[in-house]
Amino acid sequence: MLENIQAYLSKQGVKYIKPEKAGPHKEEMEDLKALGQAARKEMQTLAKLLEERLAPFKMDRVSNWANQAQICRPHFWCYYRAPEDSLDDVAMAIRLYGQSEKWGISVEVSFVERKKSDTTLAKQHKVLDLPIAPSLYYFAQENGVSHRVKGTEENRQMLKEAVRDGRVRKVLVKYDVPVTASEIMEELVEELVDGFYKLKPYYEEANQN
Repeated sequence: MLENIQAYLSKQGVKYIKPEKAGPHKEEMEDLKALGQAARKEMQTLAKLLEERLAPFKMDRVSNWANQAQICRPHFWCYYRAPEDSLDDVAMAIRLYGQSEKWGISVEVSFVERKKSDTTLAKQHKVLDLPIAPSLYYFAQENGVSHRVKGTEENRQMLKEAVRDGRVRKVLVKYDVPVTASEIMEELVEELVDGFYKLKPYYEEANQN
């Protein structure tokens, strides 16, 4: 299951060159593009299966297999929004994490950076207004670098203070679903749906006016 995604994770940071310009690496680049596209297609299939279980949420497009600089970007993501959500609202998303040997998909409450408005960050900070539930964790951005923070009440208070002081720019709430070789797609979708329900209160809190 999701073999192309797993294989593509090892290509993080690899530079893609158009085959006609790649000289002796022509075939290698053709294979790289084919793998990237196949991996993205697997992510699209998974995202669509998940969408069917999350009504009224609708999926956005899955991220591209390479960025504008043509660097491979295997940690795909896909955002989900309710019909009443604006583009600058806080949304739900799934995102790949890890490396080929140990990886999974996280569910998160976050927003699209390029679509944010003056109010988006303040909305996102409201995820810290609710006590953190077991099995969830924070992902905090400090000085441009994001890092994992254990989901405890002590850390919630610490992050609230850091946000107030301007030391932390944004805080996501996340839930990890490890992917195993023996797992079938239906089981994975079930676990991701469970993650969405665990995180939904934080999404609702963030978008409350």
